[in-house]
Amino acid sequence: MTETNSQGGTRRPGSFGTEIADDLESGRAVDLAELYALDSISDAERAAIERYISAAPDAERSAFLERVRQARETLATSFTAEAEPPADLFARIVSQLPSLAQLPADGPTEVIAAPAAAATPSPQTPAVAMDELAAARVRREERRRPAGARRWLTAVAAAAVIALGGVGVGAYITDQNDPLNQVVRAGDVREASVPVSAGGTATVLISSSRDAVVVKMNGVPAPPAGKVYQMWLIPKDGSAPVSQGLMDEAALSKPAVVKGIASAAALGITVEPVGGSATPTFPTVAAAPLGA
Repeated sequence: MTETNSQGGTRRPGSFGTEIADDLESGRAVDLAELYALDSISDAERAAIERYISAAPDAERSAFLERVRQARETLATSFTAEAEPPADLFARIVSQLPSLAQLPADGPTEVIAAPAAAATPSPQTPAVAMDELAAARVRREERRRPAGARRWLTAVAAAAVIALGGVGVGAYITDQNDPLNQVVRAGDVREASVPVSAGGTATVLISSSRDAVVVKMNGVPAPPAGKVYQMWLIPKDGSAPVSQGLMDEAALSKPAVVKGIASAAALGITVEPVGGSATPTFPTVAAAPLGA
């Protein structure tokens, strides 16, 4: 399965595109948070990310800003003015990453050897000229850096944050195993939005491979006093709907994960008394089909 990017090319689902705009278009804004936090992008790319995040759904914007905050907080608390980072820090980070040869190649990646730090310029080659040549080479390589190189740099940025301790390895693994993230990042995820009768919309992200759906309420007003929204899976076989939890005013701003959707034809939302009901009070205020 491939996706078409903004330039008409294709890429594998979950992979980075050749441009920041492609990554934003494919829903990878949150994965760019460390590059944004560490200022490893151009001014134009930063502006594109900020435009996208300002208009993104609350859940996506919150996830992005939280990862930016974690990255910056880690850097701020891990170093002091008096202390220098360990000399072998970069080597230790790289040693924990897959080699470049193991990463899916989007194009040839040229590895440039760094100039020796102790090299002494000859009288015929002034230090200023060497600096200008090195800067020109960096600019040239930045212009032609393929997506594979940026993907590697993204991994380095994330690994640096993890290695410095602000985001522990356990927290990183937890993020990868979080049911919401598993659905959002699934290769077969599909999205649909349905109107809510009280106002606003309910957006569902459905993944058959994860047997789950993420529900996000957008612009939906709080339930009436003494009431809550209740979610139901409506089985394909016509049997009784099965309750999947309640959503009060506070819960409306947070995405919910509903599992076990393989046998369900739709997800329904009703208004019920506080504490919920054993059976739904019809009509539903929103109903989203779960079929392909």
